[in-house]
Amino acid sequence: MEKLSKTQVKYLRKISHSHKPIFQLGKLGLTDVFIKQVDEAIEKRELIKFNILQNSSETIEEAAAQIAEAIDAYVIQTVGNTAILYRESSREKFQKISLDVSNIA
Repeated sequence: MEKLSKTQVKYLRKISHSHKPIFQLGKLGLTDVFIKQVDEAIEKRELIKFNILQNSSETIEEAAAQIAEAIDAYVIQTVGNTAILYRESSREKFQKISLDVSNIA
């Protein structure tokens, strides 16, 4: 997986502002089911946000890094209790954001 440039990361942060978090990580922590759901969602959306609840034993940085490593994605940003992840979709019909990102390079 090639590294994203600063300009690409900046673009992804910019467009992520309009996205709402679609997952919440709670007291159960990171489970295989949670990681699988994130993997399926990022395949269709390419850019997702998730929140970590206060009752979780994980920190947002740890959780984002572990999920990104498990699903081969990039951690774009962690702010407060929210993380933004990006991965190019392997299916062409879902490759909208990644086409814009590749044009920035």
